[in-house]
Amino acid sequence: MRIVERVFGAPGAGARGTPRATPHQGVREGFLACPAAGAGTGVLVLSGSSGRVEDERCRLLAREGMAALSIRWFGGPGQPPGVCEVPLETFGAAIEVLRAGGARRIGVLGTSKGAEAALHLSVLLPGVDAVVALSPTSLTWANVGPGRDGRSRPYRSSWTWRGEPLPFVPLDDSWAPAPGRPEGAPVAVLGWYERSLRTYFDRVDAARIPVERSGAALVLVAGGDDAMWPSLRFAEELAARRTAAGLPVRLVGAPDAGHRPRLPGEGPAPVSTRFLYGGSSAADAALGAAAWPHVLDALRGTA
Repeated sequence: MRIVERVFGAPGAGARGTPRATPHQGVREGFLACPAAGAGTGVLVLSGSSGRVEDERCRLLAREGMAALSIRWFGGPGQPPGVCEVPLETFGAAIEVLRAGGARRIGVLGTSKGAEAALHLSVLLPGVDAVVALSPTSLTWANVGPGRDGRSRPYRSSWTWRGEPLPFVPLDDSWAPAPGRPEGAPVAVLGWYERSLRTYFDRVDAARIPVERSGAALVLVAGGDDAMWPSLRFAEELAARRTAAGLPVRLVGAPDAGHRPRLPGEGPAPVSTRFLYGGSSAADAALGAAAWPHVLDALRGTA
């Protein structure tokens, strides 16, 4: 299958000579891959707090017959420098790019903070048909990094909708990594999120992402060895609320996988000098392989 690629951003040559297109319909920076013959399914691909534009994942989906667009949604011109009060309408503009290209079915595939956004979109934005949430949370969390004012504290919501911040759970800054860790070594922040859930338990109910109000097909993928936050526990909570509401959901989990499941055809996730993500290359790839048929079914609407 022949794939057509576009890079959104400043005019000029992109990576590997890919033509760059000027910003389009609110998408200032991004990467689009789609079959040359067009596609009836469009997928918005969202990274986590790395802010990465996921070109490799877009190509993977394009080879499966879908149009896939990944955008920079923070850290770019006119955007918050961190994941702080990011307007969820940002993603609506990207979805309109997919629709303008001929997509009639819309999916959102997000990882970590991107999964948090994807779940909200399935509730708030009409016309999202499927969500695939890799290493999700069941709650809205505080900002990661600074807002437009350059400040990281006091904590604020990660997201806004129609100009209003969504209710969120702050982080407890009294947490510290376990003693004995070599200075400068990567850190696991799972304990930070677990402590914050206990400290701010009175804010948890208001911060729950109401997936029981979403009409989208939902696939949750999570590892029990996630060292960033308890994504498998969060995924189980989301699945339980969907089931209680009589709505379909698919949960694919693995006890030995970490925070970064890898889909078939993707290489191992890059090594981080800042964080421990848990799992292993083999376990993360095995989780992605187990989830892949369900991911494709949900995005295509063939489940």
